Amino acid sequence: MKKDEIHFTDWVRILVGEVPGLFYLEILIRAAAVYLILVGSMRLMGRRMASQLSRNEMAALISLAAAIGVPILDPSRGLLPAVIIALVVILVQRLISYWAARNEKFEGISQDIATTLVENSVLQLENMKSSRITRELLFAQLRSTGVLQLGSVKRLYMEANGSFTLIQQPEPKPGLSILPEWDSEFIALQTPVPDRAVCYWCGHTQPAGASDSARCPHCKKQEWVQAIC
Repeated sequence: MKKDEIHFTDWVRILVGEVPGLFYLEILIRAAAVYLILVGSMRLMGRRMASQLSRNEMAALISLAAAIGVPILDPSRGLLPAVIIALVVILVQRLISYWAARNEKFEGISQDIATTLVENSVLQLENMKSSRITRELLFAQLRSTGVLQLGSVKRLYMEANGSFTLIQQPEPKPGLSILPEWDSEFIALQTPVPDRAVCYWCGHTQPAGASDSARCPHCKKQEWVQAIC
């Protein structure tokens, strides 16, 4: 379309476009065909495509959407290229899944591995840093499951697909409060443990009064607060 053919008041062009009216009936056929291609492709790639996606599965889904969406609106494009692209994406995804199921190292490279964010009520700061998870984001995730202090957490894993798995302590022990610091009214309802101190940064506990200026053996910080039961 040439520059002088564009007018803001040309509502027919803006709303209908420059295709014949019969093409809108063709769009119904194209849309139905593309929908069936997508559904069939996701079915062939496995049940996980209907659940939380790994990065490979997300890439496959985006590739499908980008490749086979064009034939819906472009009358000059046929549906056969979309079918070929879908088959290639399905083949690549199934090959990756096949090798990942048989080779743990390849699975870690292609789909990542689970990361331990909390171990025995202590934050694993290096793992959090490599996973780009902040303390506040981690605390928010724990609060969403009803956990109010780190002493209740035995393990918190970040799975390869980005989801979190929480394993609670059979018997909660004193730990670091994970309530927002501005919620002083709720924090006041928690029970402090007078004989235990906890590292503010990682949650490592030690007996109260054991040199408050000492560095935490886990994270090497020097900020201690009272443990919460």
